[in-house]
Amino acid sequence: MSSQDAPTEARPPRDKTRPVVRRESSRKTRETIIQAALAEFSSKGYDGGRVDEIALRAGINKNVLYHHFGNKDDLFTAVLEYTYDSIRSHQKDLQIRGMDPVNGMRRLVVFTGQVWVRFPEFQRILSSENLNQGKHIVTSAAIREMYNPLLDTIRDLLQRGQHEGLFRENIDAVDLYISITSLTAHYVSNRYTFEAIFGQRLMTAQRIKQRLDHAAEMVLRYLRPDAADAAGGGAAQAATA
Repeated sequence: MSSQDAPTEARPPRDKTRPVVRRESSRKTRETIIQAALAEFSSKGYDGGRVDEIALRAGINKNVLYHHFGNKDDLFTAVLEYTYDSIRSHQKDLQIRGMDPVNGMRRLVVFTGQVWVRFPEFQRILSSENLNQGKHIVTSAAIREMYNPLLDTIRDLLQRGQHEGLFRENIDAVDLYISITSLTAHYVSNRYTFEAIFGQRLMTAQRIKQRLDHAAEMVLRYLRPDAADAAGGGAAQAATA
């Protein structure tokens, strides 16, 4: 039999599932690293967190970590993006947009507050980033883009509330959201010192509900049309004093 007549060995069929399996494995590895980094950075901050400890927490070789995240700064940025994405997912914009303006604004305050209560480690991550003057977040376009839908939701609630005569005019959406965050996040981040000073347990379910209802009521009273009249009257009295 000539070489031309010899039967050729059939090639095994390509396993088309392998790239999918590899991608899934890579995704899971990244998630494991981010969770380990979140634990390390939230307890020690960016400056105190160590890549060796993160690799140990994740149960991987440090070289594998660097393969997925080039350096410590890139890893911390990824943790920030995960943190903000988690915050945004719990604010439930689409659900809020379907509500009437008053209830929608109330739920936004409550949903935002519940994030800080449920994930206190997020505040520690953000505190660390603020101590570093936001040097990582400024490199992330993804985080900025996450907040565009939220601002659209707030503006939609404000505009509908103003059209219905429920909210006053000239409310800045960014200022309002900063106030909402301050009314809810500050309570959680300072709970240890507040509890020591005032002798109260601030993190019981009843106390948390009371606080979030209080924050929502403050925001809604600020938005009421008569709040602008009261503020104007106070300013006029101060000017003539």
